[in-house]
Amino acid sequence: MKKKSSEKKRHVVAWVNKAEWDQVLEYLYSKDSSLQRFALQRISAWRGRYANSTPVAVDCTADLVRCQVLDRTGQLSGDDLVLLYGAALVRFVNLITERQQGRVARPLRRLAGNLNIPEWVVDLRHDFTHRKLPTLKWCRKGCKVVLEWLQQEYWSRQLGGGPGDDWESQWDCEDEEADLKLQEDELIARQKEMEAYKNARSLLISYEKEQYQAFDGLPEDQEKSFWPGPFEDMSWLLGEIKQFALESCDLLIDVLLEDGFLVPTVEQLQTLGCDSSDSDSSDSPSEPRLSQTFLRFWLPLLKVLNSPSFIHLLLEKLFVELKLLTKEQNNHRAFYISAWTSELILCNSNKFEYHFETKVQKKARMKDRIFVNRIQLRWQQLLSACLDAPCISTPHLLQLILDDMEHPLPLETQQRLLQLCSIYTQTAHSEQNICPVQKQQPIYTLESLHEKLQHSRRHSQPWRSESELERSESSQENKWADVQAEKAKLLRGSPWQVCTDKVLWKKFPLGKVPGQSDDPSCLMVEHYSTMTVFDQPVELESNATRSVPGASAPARTAEGLLWNHSDINKLKSGLQLF
Repeated sequence: MKKKSSEKKRHVVAWVNKAEWDQVLEYLYSKDSSLQRFALQRISAWRGRYANSTPVAVDCTADLVRCQVLDRTGQLSGDDLVLLYGAALVRFVNLITERQQGRVARPLRRLAGNLNIPEWVVDLRHDFTHRKLPTLKWCRKGCKVVLEWLQQEYWSRQLGGGPGDDWESQWDCEDEEADLKLQEDELIARQKEMEAYKNARSLLISYEKEQYQAFDGLPEDQEKSFWPGPFEDMSWLLGEIKQFALESCDLLIDVLLEDGFLVPTVEQLQTLGCDSSDSDSSDSPSEPRLSQTFLRFWLPLLKVLNSPSFIHLLLEKLFVELKLLTKEQNNHRAFYISAWTSELILCNSNKFEYHFETKVQKKARMKDRIFVNRIQLRWQQLLSACLDAPCISTPHLLQLILDDMEHPLPLETQQRLLQLCSIYTQTAHSEQNICPVQKQQPIYTLESLHEKLQHSRRHSQPWRSESELERSESSQENKWADVQAEKAKLLRGSPWQVCTDKVLWKKFPLGKVPGQSDDPSCLMVEHYSTMTVFDQPVELESNATRSVPGASAPARTAEGLLWNHSDINKLKSGLQLF
């Protein structure tokens, strides 16, 4: 590390020689504003030469000296000076302590204490950024103290030739050491993870070998579906896997979901005598189920690993895999991921408990279940994960979750979720594979209405062929044309007529016809006559409105004014209607 730091000391600087450096340092800390301006101009030239690598201490010193120069001019108000000093002090604290920060944030007070920066300067920076602005007196005092700190910790150490004089190089060396240590830690963690991954695969492969040997050792006359239980010599292996799950359950599940384990290869299915045609075909069933042989192949291991945390984590990762499979088409993998998800949810369901079955029947049924006791799952989280991974099996999985929830959703909400899910995941399958909810869904478009009409016609008249149906539709169109012609004949001589033009009426608002002008004056009539309303009969709404005949003015009551007939006649005589 000493060699590296010595190499870093040999770097190009922005000043011409030591004399220029000494001159700028002297002018910066003088009391003459003109000399300070000259020093600031030289630092501006240094910045141009340095580009973006100007030393932090030089930048901070220039900012603070510029505040003092502007303060002495007397041209700025107190508030403007407070903001100016505040910006320079905030930049100083942030830039100086920035290199001390690691990947984990540490308090500024501790970092400033390591650099011998007064704690009240950090508090001053905190007031500038989060609280009420401090007074101008405290700003000037903070500027003076910080400039003294910079002169002592940076300027006086440069070009001195003593050990540890290169202040920023020391920081760089510390940063390099911290980065190297961090890289070493990451490398060690990665190596441990790879070893754990290899260990998990080795344990699962050993389990598969033991099960294949047990499968091959079955008598030929015994059905392969009746899988024997775990042998005694497998107990040590199951114990090793269980211990590994306690330490790295997340990693074990990731390995289990790889191809060749819970997602079998075609060769593994052929060895077990399972039919792989259902999963390999593009028309995978919407309700996938595992074969009994393949389920019993993994039952001993899954029963050993059975715990609420393991089951829930496995379900979460199964839905994550389904979500990833929406982007890449892999029907075989999607089939088994969906089938294992369905199997776990069904094991947790009480739907299949029969009160009339015997103990022997119940024991035989429980034999093929991964776990027997009901588990309290985080249903809302699983529901969101299911809806976030749409596939052909999603309506089936969604129905299982909705049926098994501890606090079920309202029935109307369940139906709407299932309808939306079936609409979103519908594919070009035969009608037998479409769920009943999809068949009963409402009509959303004109095309769906037309398809449903044709569908109903075919079901109502299944004996008729497609050509017969088309001929009947064409005959109905001819009848419609005859009806239109008859209507036009009846309306002859009338101001109304049947529109035979092909008009897109959706483009015209209600009350407007094609060819009508947008000018409202077109609605005015040219010829009109007037009539009086004096002879129009007027019926009073109640007997209470009658007043004494001959009264010259309406009578005022608690209900208001009451008009007599003569008053009403006078009003009517002055009105005219067009």
